[in-house]
Amino acid sequence: METFIKDKVSAVIPVFNGALHLSSMLDSILGQTYSSIEVILVDDGSTDKTLEVAESYREKFVSKGYDYRIVQSEHKNASAALNRGFPYVTGEYLIWPDSDDRLEKESVETRVRFLQENPGYHCVRSLSYYFQQETGTLLPADEKTGDISKEDLFWDILEGRTYVCCGCYMLRTESFFKIYPRRRIPEYDVGQNFQMLLPFMFHHQCPTIPEKLYGVCVRPGSHSRRILTKEEEEKKYQDYERLVDEIAFICRIQDKESKERIQYWKIRRRYSLAVKFKDRKRMIGSLWKMRWKIKKYR
Repeated sequence: METFIKDKVSAVIPVFNGALHLSSMLDSILGQTYSSIEVILVDDGSTDKTLEVAESYREKFVSKGYDYRIVQSEHKNASAALNRGFPYVTGEYLIWPDSDDRLEKESVETRVRFLQENPGYHCVRSLSYYFQQETGTLLPADEKTGDISKEDLFWDILEGRTYVCCGCYMLRTESFFKIYPRRRIPEYDVGQNFQMLLPFMFHHQCPTIPEKLYGVCVRPGSHSRRILTKEEEEKKYQDYERLVDEIAFICRIQDKESKERIQYWKIRRRYSLAVKFKDRKRMIGSLWKMRWKIKKYR
């Protein structure tokens, strides 16, 4: 059995061409009130001055007493970058914030304290807020919060009733690597949070701390917010379906109702895509397939 350093928090941060925004995240980590943190920054093949910015922080982290490692890899995607960082994780707790966001000063300490005081839980999450990069102006959230009293979040996350905002979650590392003993999550070009969260939430309850401890930076040109062509959007939807099928396999989902519910999730998304691109034929086909489950799963 693997052993992890008690009370230490491992922050694995993938970054690609983040020279203009990485400092905000690194400064927010240096400003944490918690004393035991290791940062594993994975450069996903950046072509700008990301590495220079990252290296400029090395002495600051040494002065703070935090471990700081920079891992370089060829450009692929965020999930592959996380996989490059996971072998170096040594902490009892795991977080994976985005490189352009920021942690409130007590974000790490508050979540660690909750898990220390509630050993029966394997994870916890906080709330978030959204801000505009240039001005810092607060913006409306682009994810649903949902019912924060709920702790069974697998279907709520999959079906979009609550948020996957990565920097809000903290997991017990040992529990996470029991799900992924090879320290590798599925690699897809659709992000990393379904892979990180859904198998974990399938096995574990996740309470919510009702405090906004994580700031999400809204950048129009970011990977998650850029405008996609129809072909890119269709590929994205197909990749999500393949990913969810793989997650269902990881979770060993075999009961008929759960399989039907996943299929309904796929059809509903296909209908949304058809509506977006005004594809009448696909709209009708999707509606026909959904008709018998609309009331049950909506």
